[in-house]
Formats: sequence, structure tokens, C-alpha cells
Amino acid sequence: MGTVILLRHGRSTANSSGVLAGRTPGVGLDDTGRAQAEALVARLATVSLADVVTSPLLRCRQSVAPLVKDRGLTLRPESRLSEVDYGDWRNRELKSLAKEPLWPVVQAHPSAVVFPGGEGLAQVQARAVAAVRDHDARVTAEHGDDAVWLACTHGDVIKAVLADALGQHLDLFQRIVVEPASVSVIRYTETRPFVLRMNDCGGELGGIVPPAPSKPSKRSRQRRRRADSASDAALGGATGRTDRP
Repeated sequence: MGTVILLRHGRSTANSSGVLAGRTPGVGLDDTGRAQAEALVARLATVSLADVVTSPLLRCRQSVAPLVKDRGLTLRPESRLSEVDYGDWRNRELKSLAKEPLWPVVQAHPSAVVFPGGEGLAQVQARAVAAVRDHDARVTAEHGDDAVWLACTHGDVIKAVLADALGQHLDLFQRIVVEPASVSVIRYTETRPFVLRMNDCGGELGGIVPPAPSKPSKRSRQRRRRADSASDAALGGATGRTDRP
């Protein structure tokens, strides 16, 4: 299966003003967010991308626009990766929402939360995980097991997908931090996902690219038939990429 880069959109005008934008149309990136979008081109310079999928909201489309233009790719909108429908909470200041009776439940028991006039966080996780896995299967079928693709979406959506990949209950997803313009990376296999990066706000991302396969020996082919080693976690922890200094 493939490798997905989960990109949270760059800083938006709502982020910088402390407002929960939700699905409000027309909320775009602020100056910092636009700079983050431009910087993504260099961060991914060593990564060959098979596809770019995005939430249809403006701030996500703006976040990948420089990358898509640089690579000559076609942007693929995906409604299942849209922001949480926060319902009546949309466009309200976070400091006022923190006084709502539902706020402590959002923090401690999010799997039970349904936003008034909106959707539940369990629904968000179900639709987002299904979208990521569907696109990963499609990209893998079209481009092979070593394909890398990017999905640009929103903070709570990414946290929900990461919780699933980690085998972590949704009630613990508030322990995951996903900042604007951060990158998280999941490699899916037939038996389990592997989380390679979380909330990465640093430099280039060449290290996520699967190493080129070498010609297998007779013994390694026999081992591969017994168990797919690409789907097994290293006992004692990973030893590091041998093709890097």
C-alpha cells in the first residue's frame, strides 16, 4: 500500500483571530499561511508525488496551490476530508466556546460529542479514515506500493485519522497536536498502518520515501513468502535507514 502525507492547511485568518471557522466559505490563509504554502514546495522537493487530494475549503486549496502548480499536478477535491461541521459553534470565538457545557466533553470524551446543529466527531473519523484508505488503495493500484501522495485537510480531521492509524481510541485524540502547515505521514500496509511523522513543522521530507527495492536473494524470497516483512515492526525499534549517512 502507499504512503500518505497528511498536510494541515497553513495558518488562516480565522486561526490568527481565535475564531472557529468550521465550514464558513471564503476563509483563506493569512500572510503567514501563504508563506507556509510557498515553503511546502521546497520541503517536498525530494518527494515524488503521485497525487494531491484536498478538502474543498479555500484555505486547503490555497495551501497546496503553489505545490500543484510547481509539479503540474491536478488537484483532486474530496468532500470527506472537509472540516468538521461544527454547526452552531461555527464562527464563534474559541474563548467563548470554552465556557460552553459541551467543551469539557470535547476535551475528555470526544467520541460522544455531536456539535449542536452539526456532526459528531465519531462521524468525522469514520468519513475521513474511509476517504484516506480509499484514495490510498486507488493510488497504490495506479502507481504501485511505493507511491507517495498528499492529502490536505484540517486539524481535527488529521487527529482523527492519526488516532485510527495508531490504534488509539478517539477519546484520546486530543493528546495529538497538529499545527497549521504541519505534516504527518502514514504508510499503510496489508496488516497495519505505520505512523512515520506527526506534527512535523521542520525541513525537507525526503526521508519518508520508501527505499528502492534491491533484487531479492533466494533466501529472502523464501522469507517473504512466509511473512511480508514490510508489514512487520522491528523488534526493539527501527535501526535507521541504511541508505542515508
